[in-house]
Amino acid sequence: MSLNILITGGSGFVGSKLCNELSEKGYHVAVLTRKEKSVPFKQFIWNLKNDQIDPKAVEFADVIIHLAGENISSGRWTKKQKRKISESRLQSTELLYRAVKKASKKPQLIISASAVGYYGNITSQEIFTEESPQGKDFLANTTAEWENSMSLFKAFNIRTIIFRMGVVMSPAGGALKKMLLPTKFGLTNPIGSGNQYVPWISLNDLIRLFIFSVETDKLNGVYNSVSPIQLTNRDLMKEIAYIKNMPFIPISVPSILPKLLYGKMSSIILQGSRVSSNKLRSSGFQFTDTFSDVFKKNE
Repeated sequence: MSLNILITGGSGFVGSKLCNELSEKGYHVAVLTRKEKSVPFKQFIWNLKNDQIDPKAVEFADVIIHLAGENISSGRWTKKQKRKISESRLQSTELLYRAVKKASKKPQLIISASAVGYYGNITSQEIFTEESPQGKDFLANTTAEWENSMSLFKAFNIRTIIFRMGVVMSPAGGALKKMLLPTKFGLTNPIGSGNQYVPWISLNDLIRLFIFSVETDKLNGVYNSVSPIQLTNRDLMKEIAYIKNMPFIPISVPSILPKLLYGKMSSIILQGSRVSSNKLRSSGFQFTDTFSDVFKKNE
């Protein structure tokens, strides 16, 4: 019997692709949404402000994939925006928890997105693993609180997986689309020092990872979800220059420019360290995409 899969954030960049791929594989997909949308999937309504959720949503779900949350790069990190980033994650998770607690039929598996921001936005020689300590900045604190709220589901003996995702790469949208904007003006410069690492995962591999976690019982707990191909910002811009057949300009864009444009949010561009995906790969999951493949998937 095919599983029923409920997805929060199902209309987003990752969620919409995941819904389509799961549906094509024969799973029964439903989305948890704030208002009905024109999508070919079953829909349940929730309202975070009013603390409401359709109880039938959890009763439907054999698996819940929790992707809901304000995009961390959607605007400058004002006090209001930081509150939206934090509350969108914590309130949605806590509302899901209370709905699961009340439900007579509970899901078999809950998968949640998280982020490598857990380790903090720093540039260092350390290679972070799942056992590395939490960082101390805004994103690290927000991510840690989010993961702590997800740990509540363990009380129901539900297998719970948390994926600490790197930057999701696809020409169709997300971070790469923003990174490619300077190429319209013939610019392929490193940003800041250029030595900061960019932990990344292709959208294709990320979708495969979610499906892998549904189809195997090998995963349980926290996993870094990043490509084993470790690139600095300088490496990445060289790759883009090569793929786009443009000259690479080794002169860095001064750090002051993204700081002026994005404020404190610029830390996610200017800082970054290596993150290990050894734990995930040892579970049997294989990454397939190189950075060049990210472009080829769109052709």
